[in-house]
Amino acid sequence: MIDGVIFDKDGTLFDFRRSWGSWAETLLHTLARDADHAAAMGGAIGYDLAAQTFAPDSPVIAGTAHEIAAALAPHMPGQSPAGIESQINAAAAHTVMVPAVPLRPLLEALRASGLRIGLATNDTEAPARAHLAAHDLTDLFDFISGYDSGHGAKPGPGMCLAFARATGLNPARIAMVGDSLHDLHAGRAAGMVCIAVLTGIATEGDLAPHADVVLPDIGALTGWLARHAA
Repeated sequence: MIDGVIFDKDGTLFDFRRSWGSWAETLLHTLARDADHAAAMGGAIGYDLAAQTFAPDSPVIAGTAHEIAAALAPHMPGQSPAGIESQINAAAAHTVMVPAVPLRPLLEALRASGLRIGLATNDTEAPARAHLAAHDLTDLFDFISGYDSGHGAKPGPGMCLAFARATGLNPARIAMVGDSLHDLHAGRAAGMVCIAVLTGIATEGDLAPHADVVLPDIGALTGWLARHAA
C-alpha cells in the first residue's frame, strides 16, 4: 500500500524538453556576448543551441543551480558563481513550464484517494514554488522542498525523508516519482518505492534497472497505484 507520493518537478510534473529548452536558450542569449559565446556556454551546460537538445549528462537535467553556475563560471570571467546562480534562479522563476499531463485533476484525484503529496526538486525552492503557483497547484502539496531548503540535494535521501517526517508516513509506504537516476537513487536511499517516468531525458533502459516500475508519464500513476493497492 502507498500512503504518499513525492514528485520530482522537472521532467516529471513538467515536460523537461518543452519547459527547460526555452529557459536554456533565453539564459544563454542573455548572458552571452555573442552567438559563439552562447554556443560555448551551452556546451558547458550540455545544451546544443543549434540542435535545441540537451546532452544526457547535462547538469540542467538533475543538477542544482549551484552546479549549473559552476559550469558556466569559466565562461564568465569577472562574475562570481553566486552572482551567476542568482541570474539562473531569476530566469528559472519566470520560465513557462509545460505540464507533462493535466496536473490539477491528477493531483486532486491522488489527494481524494487519501494520499499525501510532496515535491522534492534540485531546483531552488523559490522558483519551484513559483512554477507550482503559476499552475494553481501549491495548495495540493503537503511538502515542498528545493535543494536549498535545508534537506540536501538528490541523490541524497534528505528531501524524501523530510517529507516522511513532515507527514508522519513510513518511507516504505511512500512512492518517489521521477525522471532521472538522481530521483530514483534518492528514493531508494530513503527506503521508498521508486517509480520512473519518461518525460525527461533519460530512457527506459537508463531507468528500469533502478526503478520498481517505469511509466510513460505521471498520468499512468493512478492506474498503477490502483493495481498496486489491489
